[in-house]
Parts: sequence; C-alpha cells; structure tokens
Amino acid sequence: MVTLTPLEAELLAVAGSVPDPELPVLTLEELGVLRAVHVRGTDAVEVELTPTYTGCPALETMSADIERALHEHGVREVTVRTVLSPAWSTDDISPEGRRKLREFGIAPPRVRQDAGPVAVALGPTRTAEPDLASDPVRCPHCGSADTELLTRFSSTACKALRRCLSCREPFDHFKEL
Repeated sequence: MVTLTPLEAELLAVAGSVPDPELPVLTLEELGVLRAVHVRGTDAVEVELTPTYTGCPALETMSADIERALHEHGVREVTVRTVLSPAWSTDDISPEGRRKLREFGIAPPRVRQDAGPVAVALGPTRTAEPDLASDPVRCPHCGSADTELLTRFSSTACKALRRCLSCREPFDHFKEL
C-alpha cells in the first residue's frame, strides 16, 4: 500500500470530487477510475486515470475536468496520464457509488465473488441468465428481482437495458466487467 503525503491526499480528494461526465451522479473517486495523484516538484502534479474501457469517449473530458479542478485549487502544472493496467473493473465502484447509481435509477453491477475474467455469452437478448438465480439484477425503482434483459447495450457501452416485470419500468443496468 502506498502512503500518501498530506498534500497528495488533499489533491486526490480534489481530483476525486470531479463528477463523471456520463454519470454525473458519481464522482471519479466513486466510479473508481482515479488511481493516484503524485506531486512532482514544487508546483506540478501527475494524475493517474484508468478509463472504464480503452475506447471510453469521456476520457478526454475527465482529464480536462481534473486539470481544471486542480488548477482552481492552485496547482500550476497538471498532467493526467492514462493507466490501463490494472484494468478498471466494476468491482472498483465504491459502495457509495453503487448506492448513488441505484438512487439515480440505474441498477448497479453485481459484486463478483471471484476475481477472474467475466464470461460473456452471445445470443438472443431474452435468454435465461444462469447467475441471476443466486444474484438477480434488481429493479432500482421497486426492488423486484423479476427483471429481464432487453438489450446488452443501452445509452453507453457500459450499460445494458432491462425491464422490470413487476412495475414494467425499463432501467439501465451497469454491466459487470
């Protein structure tokens, strides 16, 4: 575990408070994409940021927003570096981030019990999902576990579109990665 200086902890909190451009209900810290802040010299900072996936179109906006927040905090030189290893995972979303997603109407990703790769099965969209019996995707509106997958892709590549069979409301589900 890396020990932060008080200044690095302060700057990490500033950078971490920046809202995600695609999910503004979450901060970059809650989403788990902010990896580190390193003080480089008297007035320079390097920020490590891991995108949710390598083609994430919001990465440029996240970087600019972090730079702006740190400049406003008095840091003159800010460098945001993209770090792809270790890769981001939905396991990196904080408990607070999961709570906020649910309150915003997006079913948060399920917590994986194993740390291995996630199997992806391709086929018709209304297929039985074997792991749902033990850990169902719950409707963020009514809490029902009786939901169905409508399409594996929704408003962003990170989300799937589902429908609750109890309250009939459609909702996004942040896919497990």
